[in-house]
Amino acid sequence: MAADTLRVLNPQGFPPHIDQARMAPRLDTLEGKTVYLVDCRFDDSDLFMDQMEAWFARNMPVVKTVRRSKAGTHSDVDPDLFREIQEHGDAMVLGVGH
Repeated sequence: MAADTLRVLNPQGFPPHIDQARMAPRLDTLEGKTVYLVDCRFDDSDLFMDQMEAWFARNMPVVKTVRRSKAGTHSDVDPDLFREIQEHGDAMVLGVGH
């Protein structure tokens, strides 16, 4: 290339096709339900789950909370945990910290 030539690249990317999944239907009530509070091992998500668990105990004692930590890092899939939640839980809060 000559010294006075400027090469410019286009940074625009094209994301891959994804199939969107629907959100789970909203529960009519949390009364008598089991809510899993899952620490996804992101920075301070355990502290957020502590606060969430205390809030449920104080404000909605009829809700059973179950604390779990996801295996691996925040982006890893934990099929055993998700299977447990499907079988025994009614709802899940996945805690992302910060």
